[in-house]
Amino acid sequence: MEPTMNIRPSQDGDIGALADLFTESVHSLAIEHYDSKERAAWAPQPPDLDHWRERLSNLHTLVAEIESHVAGFVSYELNGHIDLLFTSPSFVRLGVATALYSRAESILIDAGVTNLFTESSLVARNFFDRQGFLVTEEQSVSVRGMVFRRFAMSKLLNFAQQGAAPDRRSATLRGDK
Repeated sequence: MEPTMNIRPSQDGDIGALADLFTESVHSLAIEHYDSKERAAWAPQPPDLDHWRERLSNLHTLVAEIESHVAGFVSYELNGHIDLLFTSPSFVRLGVATALYSRAESILIDAGVTNLFTESSLVARNFFDRQGFLVTEEQSVSVRGMVFRRFAMSKLLNFAQQGAAPDRRSATLRGDK
């Protein structure tokens, strides 16, 4: 039996759990793409909670819980920017990222957003490809003295107003797990 997932808006008390999840995710799930120095620069240990509080203060964040454990989170802006999307290593391959992304996408569609965009790590690139995003630019970004390769990606949402048929780039994933 598949565990029940609850998706809810984040609360002030979630900061520590979200920072810990991000840090654990980077240090566990990014091993194939980033060496230990890169992971340490990307996700310092222990996480700086004041930095996280400030980082999330201007974002909308949804939290996925499974059996009262924080399983993942997505943070986005109402302009269509998907800023953060992370799953706990304890809950990979259970549809957490897809459920979070789908909920955020539905909220943004309801808000009238017609284009989503993100800056994807090497780890997340395939996920965003599967959601219909296209790479618009390969980028390099410096974080704590380390240079990271990432991908600016976007996805057209409102194909009906554009007069085009839905395709891989613009299909929505409502209810997909």
